Amino acid sequence: MFERLGASVYRRRWLIVVIWAVAGLASLPLAPGLPSILKAGGYGDPALESQRASDLLDHALGWQASTLIVVFHSDTLTVDDPRFLAAAQRAIAGLPGLPGVGTITTFVQDPQQIAANHHTAYDTIDLVAAPEDAHRLLPTIRDHLKSDVLTVDLTGSPAFYSDVETVSEADLRRAEILTFPIALFALALVFGSLVAAAGPVAIGGVAVVVALASLALIGRVTELSIFVLNMVTMLGLGLGTDYSLFVVSRFREELPRHGTEAAVVAAVATAGKAVAFSGASVFVGLLGLLTFQFMMLRSLGIAGAIVVVLAVLAALTLLPALLGILGERVNALPVGPGWHRRNKIWERLTGWVIPRSIRLMVPFLVLLVALGLPFLSVHLSLPDARVLPTSVSSRRGADIFQRDFGETDLSSIVVAVQSKGSIYDRQNLVALSDFVRSLQVDPRVKSVESIVSLDPRLNLAQYELLYSRPSQIADPYVGAVISHLARGSETAVIVTTRAPAIAPETEDLVRAIREYRPEAGLTFLVDGSAGAEVDIVGELYQQFPRTLLLIISLTYVSLFLLFRSVVLPLKAILLDSLSLFASYGALVVIFQDGFLSNFLGFQPLGFVEATLPIIMFCLLFGLSMDYEVFLLSRMKEVYDVTGDNLVSISEGLVHSGQVITSAALIVVVVSLSFVTADIVLIKALGLGTAIAVFLDATIVRGLLVPAFMRLLGDWNWWAPGFARRPAIHPKEVAVK
Repeated sequence: MFERLGASVYRRRWLIVVIWAVAGLASLPLAPGLPSILKAGGYGDPALESQRASDLLDHALGWQASTLIVVFHSDTLTVDDPRFLAAAQRAIAGLPGLPGVGTITTFVQDPQQIAANHHTAYDTIDLVAAPEDAHRLLPTIRDHLKSDVLTVDLTGSPAFYSDVETVSEADLRRAEILTFPIALFALALVFGSLVAAAGPVAIGGVAVVVALASLALIGRVTELSIFVLNMVTMLGLGLGTDYSLFVVSRFREELPRHGTEAAVVAAVATAGKAVAFSGASVFVGLLGLLTFQFMMLRSLGIAGAIVVVLAVLAALTLLPALLGILGERVNALPVGPGWHRRNKIWERLTGWVIPRSIRLMVPFLVLLVALGLPFLSVHLSLPDARVLPTSVSSRRGADIFQRDFGETDLSSIVVAVQSKGSIYDRQNLVALSDFVRSLQVDPRVKSVESIVSLDPRLNLAQYELLYSRPSQIADPYVGAVISHLARGSETAVIVTTRAPAIAPETEDLVRAIREYRPEAGLTFLVDGSAGAEVDIVGELYQQFPRTLLLIISLTYVSLFLLFRSVVLPLKAILLDSLSLFASYGALVVIFQDGFLSNFLGFQPLGFVEATLPIIMFCLLFGLSMDYEVFLLSRMKEVYDVTGDNLVSISEGLVHSGQVITSAALIVVVVSLSFVTADIVLIKALGLGTAIAVFLDATIVRGLLVPAFMRLLGDWNWWAPGFARRPAIHPKEVAVK
């Protein structure tokens, strides 16, 4: 099949180049429009309790899901100074009546919005839009929020989402500026030729551009996350250059012996087949993201699957067509030492590693396990303003707020309470009061705001008297608070905790509230930052085992069909898991605990973003298989001819070691360019990918794979009788 494909591509090489050129040119006007249709957020699920609570409060009490916080601060002026008040009022004067702006609650109306030091205060703005859409209102609102007297910052979820979008685009531009020239330089050193190096970079670039244009069309019919921009660029450039490097290296190896046409056919039949199965492994891994209910993960799966397909297609069609046109000119513009000289180095290295591989296996296995052990103490949470740089307004506002009001005041637990009949009925007030009192004595709780805790001097009987005629309450402040907290049979209880939302004790408090069984038919739904975090993280890792099973099963079947071996796919899965486990440990040490945080330019989070281990598994499990497939394909070619396990290991390493380490180098370079990102989530994904690929291409492929294969001997190639046939049929294999 792949031989016929290679022959067909060579015959139609000019047509194929024209088709891809047209596709690339047609994509250029579409790709830049993608950011405008992407959405931030993407963690919503209507089935979650926190989402149902939010929907109930919106429907019953008119609470908007999207709230902005305008933080006013002055180092010299206090809120009591008329200049502070006048400046704050001028800053928000243009907001009422703007599209999407609902109720504005000022610190004048609610004195609790003034900090104890009186140098900071805040107003709240309810937006008539969902959090994922509300961020698009921010540019207009920010244009009206100006002051030459006070520091004015917008924070809250919509502002966070808006800044994530802006910073993500800047991160992507920076990564692209760094990646292309560095990748070209690295490939030039690898191939020893500028012409040979230009092909893989071009293939990666075409795959990225066409993928972005495809997503711009898909984004018109389904929601896509803003993070697909970074995913497509990192994956497209990494895989495009990876696959191209495999094909180009095999073409150059065959070219001196067989001529251009035969070299193209041989490259597609061998390296091309490995690319197809490698792409299938990555594709399967990324499809695993589609099994999740959250838009962010699903859209990353869609984007990743598209760019993988395009990278494989380009490597199997466009690249061989270009090689067929170039022929011997692929070696033009030589740079650095020759390819064959570096292969001699691999011969000597292989000769040293193979006899010692089993002795070295145990200490390196222990090393990988040790690197991964910190992951056992991981704390998973959702991203907040801390993933943004401190120079960004929403992060700066959150920092000022948490410093002057307390870290927990920005992330309360909100309990939506429903009752049978009016919430003001005596039995409902009694049950609600019992619940609130149980919270007030809980050491994890700082304060509770509810209709039965307005004033500590009032007892239950006085609250019953107060609410006997709620519409006739004379005190305007009490009336406003009551109308905000209760209506009909619904009310809200706002719990401010002593620990942040991400703290384990706060998460335990959420679970305790959900387990509380009130009397009188009250029902509770828990929302707020902590409630949403418990729900989303719990849902993610309830679904993850199913995704793991799907990916591992499909990968095993794919590798079994390629290698016709029962043992090799199992070994590949186990060793891939080791490099992933080690990279997970690095995430905890670096981003949770803060090791190297000053050098990498971020503040420690105290947690690992909950989707990162999932994204990394779905991405890297397949990506690591690239190197496994290419290495074992060369070994399989030799074994099919010689039947000698040791010779196949040695020859496979000699002829693929240079290519695998070079391919890994390119992926590491591309991934590390994203470490320059200002968003910590992107920085962590780039660094985690680089670490995993580095460990996989060095320790795993260079040492552990040959060690295990030496240990297992001919059992490596065992398969049931019906499956015992060569998976690769090369016309000629170089065996020394």
